[in-house]
Amino acid sequence: METLSGSRLWQLLCLPLCILLLLPPLIDAVWPMPQSMVSSPQYWPLSPASFRFVHGESSAVGPGCELLNQAFIRYYRLLFQGTREDNSQFQVDPGNALIVSVTTPGCDGFPDLDSKENYTLSVSKESCLLTAHTVWGALRGLETFSQLLWRAPDGAFYMNKTEIVDFPRFPHRGVLLDTSRHYLPVKTILHTLEAMAYNKFNVFHWHIVDDPAFPFQSVMFPELSAKGAYNQETHVYTTTDVRMVIEYARMRGIRVISEFDTPGHTQSWGKGVAGLLTACYNGAKPTGKYGPVDPTLNSTYHFMAKFFKEISIVFPDNYMHLGGDEVDFCCWKSNPHVQSFMKEHHLGDDYAKLESFYIHRLLKIVARFGKASIVWQEVFDNKVHMKNDTLVHVWKGAGGKNYLKELAAVTKAGYRALLSSPWYLNVIYYGQDWRDEYQVEPLEFEGTPEQKELFVGGEACMWGEYVDATNLAPRLWPRAGAVAERLWSNATVQCLDDAYDRLTEFRCLLLRRGVRAEPLYIGTCDNEYRGF
Repeated sequence: METLSGSRLWQLLCLPLCILLLLPPLIDAVWPMPQSMVSSPQYWPLSPASFRFVHGESSAVGPGCELLNQAFIRYYRLLFQGTREDNSQFQVDPGNALIVSVTTPGCDGFPDLDSKENYTLSVSKESCLLTAHTVWGALRGLETFSQLLWRAPDGAFYMNKTEIVDFPRFPHRGVLLDTSRHYLPVKTILHTLEAMAYNKFNVFHWHIVDDPAFPFQSVMFPELSAKGAYNQETHVYTTTDVRMVIEYARMRGIRVISEFDTPGHTQSWGKGVAGLLTACYNGAKPTGKYGPVDPTLNSTYHFMAKFFKEISIVFPDNYMHLGGDEVDFCCWKSNPHVQSFMKEHHLGDDYAKLESFYIHRLLKIVARFGKASIVWQEVFDNKVHMKNDTLVHVWKGAGGKNYLKELAAVTKAGYRALLSSPWYLNVIYYGQDWRDEYQVEPLEFEGTPEQKELFVGGEACMWGEYVDATNLAPRLWPRAGAVAERLWSNATVQCLDDAYDRLTEFRCLLLRRGVRAEPLYIGTCDNEYRGF
C-alpha cells in the first residue's frame, strides 16, 4: 500500500480549503435585491490596471456626459479601492470593461418623480454590458455592478457570471434629515448622500428649519438666519452650500426636496421677521410669547409669497414640502384679533378650519411658481382643498399599523401618498429593530388597484432631537437599508434570514467605503475599522 508523504497529504487537504477560500462570500449579496438576478458559479478575474468603463457606440449619451464620467471615476475607486494605473497602453478587452449604453438623450437635467431608473446588466467573461433608459438608471446599474465584484485572500479581484433586469418598485425612496434641532455640517450631508446612492435612495428630504433654529441663509430675508440660526457665521447654509448639496445629489441621481414647515414649527422664523407669529394672550394682555404663524394678516401672505418665490428658484425640484403638521392652537385661541377673524369668516371655534384657511392660501401661492406640494397628513385630515398633484405624507399611526387606514383614505380621495410612519429611524430600541422596518408592506391597505397605484413611495426619517454629526451615520446605516430594499425590491423579497445575510455583507461593504455603519448583530468584517 502506497503511503502519502507529509507534503502530498497537505496538498490534498489544502485543495478543498483553497477552493473554498477563493469562492465569493455570498454571490447574491446585492443590496437592495434586484427584481431579477441570475448568478452563476463561473467567475473570472478583473484587472485593476486595464479595467475601463466605456460608453457604448450606440448610446444616446456619450463621452460628453460629465455625470457619467464622474460616476465612472467614483466607481473605479470603489471597485478597486485605489488609484487607476495608466491604462493608455491597453486595448479595451470586452471581458475587462463595462460598456454602458443609455437609450434616451439627456445628461444635464435633474431627476424627478417620473424619472426612469430601470437597467439591465449582463456580466460574463466575454463582455460586461449595462443598458439603461436614462442616466439615472445607469447610475443604479453602476452601483449594482460595483457590488458584484469580490476579492480573494490573495488580493485578486473576481466577478461571477450574472444576468440582471432591475427597476424600482416605487419612484419615491427618500431619507429625511433634520438640520434645525442639530446643525449638520455640509460635509456630513454629502457623506449621507453618498451612502444613499449606495442604497439606491433617490430623494433627500431636507427638513432644513424648525422651531430651534433657522440655518437657511435667505437672500431676500437675511435676518431669518442672522437671528434664527444657532450661529450666523458657522451654523448656516449659504446659497453656495445649498447649490453644492443639490449638485452633489444630482450627480448621484438624488432629488433634493426642501421642507419649510408652517404654520407651526416656526419659532425660529419669528426672530427674524417681526409680526409673523401670533402673539399669545392671557386675558386682555400679551404674555410676550408667540405661537404659530398668524394666518389672519395680509402681511403674512405677502411675506410667504416673496419667501417661497426665492425657495422655488433655489431648489429646482418640482416639489416643495410645505409641512402643515402639529399646529398648537393655544395662542390662536387666546388672541383677541384671531378670535374676531374667526367670527368674521364664520369659522366658529374650529381652529383646524383656520389652519386649513392658511394652508389653502399657501398652496395657491406655491402653485403660482409652478411647484407641486407635499404636505403632512394633518392637512388632508383637516379637509383642505388641494390640487390633485399634491402628495400627502403619512407619518402617524405606527402602532397597530393605523397608517394603513390613512393610506386607504388618502388614495380613495384621489391623492398620491407617501409613507414614513413605521420608518422613524431616530427611534431605537435594544435588538435588531431593522427587522420591523423591513417587514413593512405599504400596500397592505384596503383599496382598489387604482388606489394602490397612487402610493408612490416613502421615506426613512432621521429627526434631530438626539442626533447630530457624531451619531448620524451609525444610527442611520445600515438600518435605512431595510427601508431602501422595501421600496426598491419586489414585494416577494421578504425572507428575514436571507436579508440578514445580505445586509450584514452590505454593512461590511459600507465600512470599506468609509460609512460608519453600526453592526446588525454579533460578528465582524475584514478591515472594518479602516480609516475610523
